[in-house]
Amino acid sequence: MTHDSALTHRELEDSPFSDFLGFELLLDDEDRELLSRVRAFMTREVEPVINAHWTRGAFPHELVAGLAELGIAGLAYDGPGCPARGALVDGMVAMELSRIDPSIGTFMGVHGGLAMGSIQLCGSDEQRERWLPAMARVELIGAFGLTEPDVGSAISQGLATSARRDGDGWVLNGEKKWIGNASFADLVVIWARDEDDGEVKGFVVEKDTEGMTFDVQQDKIALRVVQNAEIHLTDVHVPEVNRLQGATSFASTANVLRVTRMGVAWQAAGCARGAYEHALRYTKSREQFGRPIASFQLVQDLLVKMLSNVTASTAMNVRASQLQDAGLLRDEHASLCKVHSTVRMRETVGWAREVLGGNGILLEHHVGRFVADAEAIYSYEGTREMNTLIVGRAITGESAFV
Repeated sequence: MTHDSALTHRELEDSPFSDFLGFELLLDDEDRELLSRVRAFMTREVEPVINAHWTRGAFPHELVAGLAELGIAGLAYDGPGCPARGALVDGMVAMELSRIDPSIGTFMGVHGGLAMGSIQLCGSDEQRERWLPAMARVELIGAFGLTEPDVGSAISQGLATSARRDGDGWVLNGEKKWIGNASFADLVVIWARDEDDGEVKGFVVEKDTEGMTFDVQQDKIALRVVQNAEIHLTDVHVPEVNRLQGATSFASTANVLRVTRMGVAWQAAGCARGAYEHALRYTKSREQFGRPIASFQLVQDLLVKMLSNVTASTAMNVRASQLQDAGLLRDEHASLCKVHSTVRMRETVGWAREVLGGNGILLEHHVGRFVADAEAIYSYEGTREMNTLIVGRAITGESAFV
């Protein structure tokens, strides 16, 4: 439900200054109140401490309880214990998280989007009842193991992790890479190829399962707070009851990725929005030649370009999320949003750093963190090139994939 037709000048003026066209006013009062609580938590609890964690490459586990209290895990899903609030507010929450810190946005995207989404979309009724309520409360944390050391974009054809039927269970062998949350997750969704039929299937591997080990990846220059890990699977026994019953081919995996790719588009819009907001504040306090640099024509030009990018990305994502809520979202819709939002994000954070000059590389001004984190968001959940080919195939009817 929205109340767009009842908008007032006062409501539009009271919107956050970076929400220039008042997109948040498309939400009903309950969802706007949720967004306000998320904004307050991120501003009060996360922003003051996140630079220190980013520098150390450490995850702020002490903040998880506060995130859990917000009730935003699996926000769009209607499974057992899930909020069932819809894709539009879910996307705006993802943008709000990443507006303060893209790493926290990624943590929640992996847990509440990819991991919970795999169980919601591919699990049986029993599996959804078993895992989703605790995941929605963030009592169980999830991870999503798809990418491998030797294959990324070509994962649909090149996935090498194997699954072999063994009595009343399965044996998994292989390697995964870039798996966020994996080293501390309670449940890791592993995608593996069935040795018998060659199809990709999903498995929920529980924490401390014998044969599953992790190496946390070091020396990242982006999303340093996110704990990405390489997963090593050596004769890992998984019971049949932990095989996602609705995951019978890579098409099942793609169903999850279609939804979560929209989440990444929203994260990109949030990253751009955060950089823009910090740059705008800076221009009002930084003085040169006896006046704030916000009064300079070239600075205003860059600020308007940034705001245009943020606004255009938000508009595109809003429409696609409305289609998702109506059950009409297609792969090419999500891919177009991901392409546009990430390209415009990369452009925007660069302009924000330019506005700050040399101070743009100091963490104390935050913009440098957004510049670095944007590089990861630009690449994950499908590169610009791969998503471009998905859209290109849809509009031409010709596949350019090789």
